[in-house]
Amino acid sequence: MQLTDFEAMSFDCYGTLIDWEAGLSAVLTPWARAHGLDLTGEQLLTEYSPIEAAVEADRPADLYPDVLARSMRLLGEKLGAEVTGEQAARLARSVPDWPAFPDSRDALAALSKRVKLIILSNVDRASFAGSNARLGVEFTSIITAQDVGSYKPSQRNFDALAAEVTRLGVGPGKLLHVAQSLFHDHVPAKRAGLPTVWINRRHARPGWGATPEPPAPVTPDWEFPSMAAFAAAVEPANPQSG
Repeated sequence: MQLTDFEAMSFDCYGTLIDWEAGLSAVLTPWARAHGLDLTGEQLLTEYSPIEAAVEADRPADLYPDVLARSMRLLGEKLGAEVTGEQAARLARSVPDWPAFPDSRDALAALSKRVKLIILSNVDRASFAGSNARLGVEFTSIITAQDVGSYKPSQRNFDALAAEVTRLGVGPGKLLHVAQSLFHDHVPAKRAGLPTVWINRRHARPGWGATPEPPAPVTPDWEFPSMAAFAAAVEPANPQSG
């Protein structure tokens, strides 16, 4: 199996292409400081991550802005700090402001010349539209949690991905899933029988940050520290064996 063997690539967006930790921190850190919470940005993300995952599991039909608002309120309860309606709304509407990783746009542009690009994301369509403008590429298909009615790591999301790939006429074994989160993506993708690439954006930092620890051991087929490194490896002159 080589990286040049695939006809389509599906991508997680937030954490892989868009810097969701920076986006979350831009709202959570000022709120924490205003309430005198003695937590670093990394500690805040670690406190927040299991809350959001639980809300997504408990309320799979909720739109992502509502998930964000509820998660922030629950974080406030956990840490003993008030969250006003405006503060919760600020996080809820912040997704279009979250920055793209600097290498995402060029990497996607290069990959789009070789394969079909599919988004499989844990957000709503309106929020993703804002992010898509930052990424500057036309995806062949976009599948959001709003479309599926559930959030990754639910297998329903990967079932929806499989159905879309079949509709597009992509051959068996010709889809590669690319993601940062072992919890949200690699564990369920492997369960679905997909080869995967880990874009390990946190390779230089310990801990799991804004994503929960994976519930089971998982071994991606490839690992790269960035989208730039991944896109370079897909070039025919640089095939990478799995």
